[in-house]
Amino acid sequence: MRGCTLPPSSLLLHFHSGFNATNSFSFHIPIASILHSPKSKAFSTSLFAQKPLFSSSSSASSLSPQQQDGDDDEENFQVLTAMKTSYNDILIVDTPKSRMLLLDSSYNVHSVLYKEQKWTDSYWDEFASLPAIVPKGPIAILGLGGGTAAHLMLDLWPSLQLEGWEIDQILIDKARDYFGLSDLEKATEEGGILNVHIGDVFIPSENLHGKYAGIVVDLFSDGKVLPQLQEISTWLKLRERLMPNGRFMVNCGGIDGGSSVIDARNDPELLTSDETWFLNPALKALSKAFPGQVNWKRMPKKSGENFMALTGPMPDMESWSASVPYPLSTNVKDWRPCGPVSAV
Repeated sequence: MRGCTLPPSSLLLHFHSGFNATNSFSFHIPIASILHSPKSKAFSTSLFAQKPLFSSSSSASSLSPQQQDGDDDEENFQVLTAMKTSYNDILIVDTPKSRMLLLDSSYNVHSVLYKEQKWTDSYWDEFASLPAIVPKGPIAILGLGGGTAAHLMLDLWPSLQLEGWEIDQILIDKARDYFGLSDLEKATEEGGILNVHIGDVFIPSENLHGKYAGIVVDLFSDGKVLPQLQEISTWLKLRERLMPNGRFMVNCGGIDGGSSVIDARNDPELLTSDETWFLNPALKALSKAFPGQVNWKRMPKKSGENFMALTGPMPDMESWSASVPYPLSTNVKDWRPCGPVSAV
């Protein structure tokens, strides 16, 4: 995910490359080492020197009996594609229950598609609550990835006009092949659709001025929030794309968010539970760009502990809760305003 780590697993990931019967080889990698830490490097990016490294997925039956043996909690995974682009190291893994998109040297899960449900029990679900509190109009997703958030948003809001932005054309092509993105690009019976744009979201465009009712921001690289999102000027420029009363909803990552800034207020012992948002650099930048107009929440430990931000005045909680299904109807009540920080 983009900067969000799925709960660690003791499962082992079996990579198998079957170019031909005489020189096939396999990698046996603990899946927990890939999913546990944003800085985890389960294997060197030099493995991606070929494009693609794995020409096709291989079933568990192609592995040796020794590789298939193991504890009851082990499971075989299929590598559907693994390749390097100008922007990403792309690894797409298929399991009996889900499909995952892992990117860059951190091998964080940037997108997940469960085969029996669209809910993820992670920060992606939170984005689906945004349409209920913004004006009528298109909503942008900056950092579309494999389209995890878009799937749920169009499922809950089938007339929604989504515009997804991603910098990597090859990644989008793979998402169309393996994550059902092309299905979202077809209009629903109610007229909802996902329009995909390839480009750098930070390049100014007059065509985007005042266009969006809401903007979802989910931009990460190497397991960290993009440094641009830690700058006040970035948010002031992106605000020009919102229509009146529009809002941002942002995945701000973990405590440090990739920040190298350290000051006395970064000590958790000096902060109250209502001030921990100050430990996140993206939230700090947002609160300075929009004083008194930023709300925050932190996902529970089982869901990654990411900080989330929502701009604009605090919505009416009862009305918001009543307009979205469970579990969002409960989750939206966790938002709170970014207040002043007492520690010095």
